[in-house]
Amino acid sequence: MKKLLTKAKSTFDTSTSHHSSPNPPPESCTHRHSTIQPPSLSDLYRYRYTHGVNLGSVFVLEKWLTPSMFTSPTASSGGSELDAVLSSVSSIGLQATKTKWESHWRNAVTEQDFEWLKVARCNGLRVPIGFFTLGPEWCVNTEFEGVRSVYEGSWREVKGLIERAREWGVGVLIDFHAVYGGANEDAHSGTSKGRAELWGNKGNLERSRKALVCVARELRGCENLIGIQVVNEAKWGARGLWEWYERVIEEIGDVDEEIPLYISDGWELGKALDWAGKRKGKGNPVVIDTHRYYTFSERDRSQSPHEIIARIESEMGELDGKMGGVVGRGCAQLVVGEWSCVLDGRTWSRVKLEDREGLVRDFGLAQSKKWQQRAGGSYFWTYKMDWMDGGEWGFVKQTKKGNIVPPSFLALPVDEVRSRAQAAQVKRDDLAGSAKQSHEEYWNRTCPGKKFEHQLYNEGWDVGFSDALTFFGMRADGALRERVAGEGCDKIGCLELWVKKRFMESGKRGEFVWEWEQGLRSGVAAFYQCVSV
Repeated sequence: MKKLLTKAKSTFDTSTSHHSSPNPPPESCTHRHSTIQPPSLSDLYRYRYTHGVNLGSVFVLEKWLTPSMFTSPTASSGGSELDAVLSSVSSIGLQATKTKWESHWRNAVTEQDFEWLKVARCNGLRVPIGFFTLGPEWCVNTEFEGVRSVYEGSWREVKGLIERAREWGVGVLIDFHAVYGGANEDAHSGTSKGRAELWGNKGNLERSRKALVCVARELRGCENLIGIQVVNEAKWGARGLWEWYERVIEEIGDVDEEIPLYISDGWELGKALDWAGKRKGKGNPVVIDTHRYYTFSERDRSQSPHEIIARIESEMGELDGKMGGVVGRGCAQLVVGEWSCVLDGRTWSRVKLEDREGLVRDFGLAQSKKWQQRAGGSYFWTYKMDWMDGGEWGFVKQTKKGNIVPPSFLALPVDEVRSRAQAAQVKRDDLAGSAKQSHEEYWNRTCPGKKFEHQLYNEGWDVGFSDALTFFGMRADGALRERVAGEGCDKIGCLELWVKKRFMESGKRGEFVWEWEQGLRSGVAAFYQCVSV
């Protein structure tokens, strides 16, 4: 019996024993007042499944994407933001550079772009920024100090983009791509020096932390802010990575403990999941950002397209055994922050040229399916570049060709959404009764004589069903802006995070809180089965 219970139950606190004495149980076993409220519009943006795209080379320049922003055409001149701005100032002067940069930021995403993203069912933008994006004062005592005035209007443009995205029902994930010193050796960290000088450098770590706290303070209350990514592609084995994450999360939490914080897995997904699983209790929701590319390593280049496509099915196996039990295992929430349809030339050399188009499609569809199955969302790399539509790097090109696809529920007509929601409500009582009966019968049969708290399961089930229904119907009910009214529906994507949030709000404690969590998950699943999404 004990082994069976151990598998199913879990406790939030270290005190787990069931108290049968008439004396009051310890605080950790006493249910507290519930603070659960219906899901808000901010909840929708933060926890729904995001079919997203990276903005691209806008606030953090990359030469291979936007060579037009680089004065020197030669590769040897460097391909980073710093290279671009220094070269431009040298060539056309400070004021002309400022004007050029401001025009680039302001015109990066037009109303026509948002209209296209709507048709593509894209509901999220990952927006890379740098410390310099925050303005001139953040450039002092850095390589950008001499050109700091170029960035006087950059943060204003970021906030303007977030607001315009809100009008189209698009969420924004702010990605701190270029931190002080650089999180990795690549040019997309802001400079071409080829060194990751964030790690082990107290000054850079401190300035980056302060910049992130500033971002959180500035964006607090932004309805469509999906989250803040504290660093992009942290160097593998970065010294002090996890300790720095803890401090950043704690200090941002002092400003806004509701906003989800995204962390780089540092190319060690298993280790990141283990770390996240140990973070129990209150604090900001934490999402692990993992990137999936199949073109850079020797292993990738040595394989054929067929072999790489076959690998997709087993991707994210690190999640096995880490999901489905927030109360006991901790919260393991994953999002694919970057991916593409690109394969190396050596890989393509292993097949006939005429087979390439079909294989790109198979590759993209396999990834789309896997990310939708196992992640809370994904962001294709990338949207904007000089050479639109971007080939196999291009969200536009791959969407137009049908090589990447959004979840089908994002395209449901409004009448269908309302019809399915109504049918689910009609069936709700019967579904609830059946689920509750099955749960009670199973445990009473499996552990005869054991005293449970089955009402916890019942309460959790009701919350889960209601939450799923609310997410599903918000668009149809007009919660988003008029421009996207009736365009599809939404589904809880970051389910692990949502379960943890609801558990914390429920106030449930004690030996049998696992029943509440099981009920919540069962209620969510029952609704989605009922509406076929």
